[in-house]
Parts: sequence; structure tokens; C-alpha cells
Amino acid sequence: MFDTTLCYIEKDGAYLMMHRIKKENDINKDKWVGIGGKFENGETAFQCVLREIKEETGIIPLNLRYRGIVEFISDKYETENMHLFTADGFEGEIKKECAEGELVWVKKEQINNLKIWEGDKIFFDLLEREEEFFYLTLKYKGDKLIEHKINIKSN
Repeated sequence: MFDTTLCYIEKDGAYLMMHRIKKENDINKDKWVGIGGKFENGETAFQCVLREIKEETGIIPLNLRYRGIVEFISDKYETENMHLFTADGFEGEIKKECAEGELVWVKKEQINNLKIWEGDKIFFDLLEREEEFFYLTLKYKGDKLIEHKINIKSN
């Protein structure tokens, strides 16, 4: 099992997303994802997401919110715990080139029409519902979502 981070930075009703088209042997090849990556030794989730955003985009997110943990279980890939964040602003200028893919602002209502993982639609819905914090388990057989379970923090 390994840990990753993912952040969706919002501006004008759109999220900054990456179309993963540049790396070979990429689990996310040709899919649209947020900005993030794997933890380095000794990093916290916040340290990891800040580093990954800076490396991939050149910007610093503002008003970073820790929204949930998404556990990916698969018969094909190693289990992953993804720490999910959102931000509603940023400082700096977005890099024109990213080694992993193309950076694009995507209107929220268009995201489900993109090539994304089935389970991503579930956590996008939770983000839009402004759930305070959630733990989402997604179980895949190959690339097909076969089961999911949501635990939502309630006050």
C-alpha cells in the first residue's frame, strides 16, 4: 500500500486538471486527474500536496482544504490511499509545460464527460455537496468499479 495526494484547484467554476498524456506505463494514461502524487519519505499529506502542486504547476495553492481519503483497492494495481484536497485560489503563474501531462482549466459541469475513473465521479459529487470530510473506498476489477462505500464525518 502507498499514499498519494490529489488537489483540485478551483477558479471561475473550473478545476485545474491534468490530462495524463506524457508518461509511458502510467496507471492514469490518457485520463484526466487533479494535481498531486506520491508521498516522499517522512512527508505529511499537506507537505506532499504542496510540493507536488509546486513541482507540476509552478503555483502555490491558497485556502487548501483537506477533504477526504479515497482508498483504491484493485485486483490489478497496488492499494492506494489518496488524500484529497481542494483549494480556491493560488499564487504565481501556471507553468506552460508539465512533464506528466497537459494542464487545463475544466468547467465543473464538463468533468463527467472526460475520460476519468468511474470512482472519481463519486468523490466529485461529495466535493460539490461540500461534505466536511469523507472516507471513500473504491474497489476495482481491472479498470471497472465494482463496489464503493462512503463514510462521511458528521457533526
